[in-house]
Amino acid sequence: MTQPAEVETTGRFLVLLQEDAVEEGLAELGAIAGFDPNSGDLESDTVQVFPELGVAVVSADPNLLAELNGAAERPGPVQIVEPERVVHAYDAAPAEDLEPAADESVLTWGLQAVSADVSTATGKGVKLAVLDTGWEKNHPDFEGRSITTKSFITGEDVQDGHGHGTHCIGTSAGPRKPATLPGYGIAYEAEIFAGKVLSNAGSGSDGGILAGIDWAVANGCAVISMSLGADVPAGTPYSQIYETVAQRAMAKGTLIIAAAGNASMRPAKIAPVGHPARCPSIIAVAAIDVNRAIAQFSSGSVDKIGQIDVCAPGVDVYSSFKLPEKYRRLRGTSMATPHVSGVAILIAEKTGARGFELWARLAGTALRLPLPSTDIGTGLVQAP
Repeated sequence: MTQPAEVETTGRFLVLLQEDAVEEGLAELGAIAGFDPNSGDLESDTVQVFPELGVAVVSADPNLLAELNGAAERPGPVQIVEPERVVHAYDAAPAEDLEPAADESVLTWGLQAVSADVSTATGKGVKLAVLDTGWEKNHPDFEGRSITTKSFITGEDVQDGHGHGTHCIGTSAGPRKPATLPGYGIAYEAEIFAGKVLSNAGSGSDGGILAGIDWAVANGCAVISMSLGADVPAGTPYSQIYETVAQRAMAKGTLIIAAAGNASMRPAKIAPVGHPARCPSIIAVAAIDVNRAIAQFSSGSVDKIGQIDVCAPGVDVYSSFKLPEKYRRLRGTSMATPHVSGVAILIAEKTGARGFELWARLAGTALRLPLPSTDIGTGLVQAP
């Protein structure tokens, strides 16, 4: 239950409910926190409920925490209570030279590195959710695409005032033949679900992310891509609630893929995998550069809790951006994650695999590189 002082929290609490007893759990929560679960208003300031996941976010007086914990310690529908964390888009400071030493006249170096350029898969008919800062609704490269949007940030619509989300959507599912080359999208015919869980300032909370995950699972998305998180000190336990959520999502056919974090300063310092990527049932993605070296900022497996699973291109990545800029090069495990998510969509289309089978195929077909598995997991993901 306790969190290191370095982890920023909101004052609210996440509550995991027994999967087959959500209504009973809400009744118990109502008795503790003082709300009526039968009022029909479960999107109130007091409680939010995510029925696909069996999780609630409770805005409770801290004095009620002991009662919530007591309920979690007894046999019953309230199982785990955790503080809600603040999360951010994972940004890495750009280097002075943003032009990679690669031929990008037709396709970006990242697409070439994951073999998307030679794959016959397109992602058609498969749903991809990108939970981030939203979506540039007026981007000309996406005219005619199937894009479903929803904002989970109070007071902000899905329009991307930051750019990070639009960049990630572009890498995972943007076009191969835009009016201005290079092509930059992997699963270029996938159905896109753009969920705004981070504000235009690039920050959000666990509750917004869980709301986005619940929405994506309810809509049958095969993959959820999350280029976000919170840095944690080494040895920090992973979130048991997120771990259970990831397991429940996977059982429903939805695989969650998340950025490992950008807190390292290699070679002097290797930072641990951040939240929520450090959960065992969430794929944690590291970043490599055009020379297939581990990115200087990429977090790694420095404790036995958070493990890197795969790696992908994450340095000087060209993709779509908010208008009027339209395109930008960015770096970070945030940029590596949509490469992995796009490849996962292609594998899902080709094989019909979902959930854990999709994870196994994604990790099992990765290209082994001459780097430690603590840095890159099973290797560089490859399109089918």
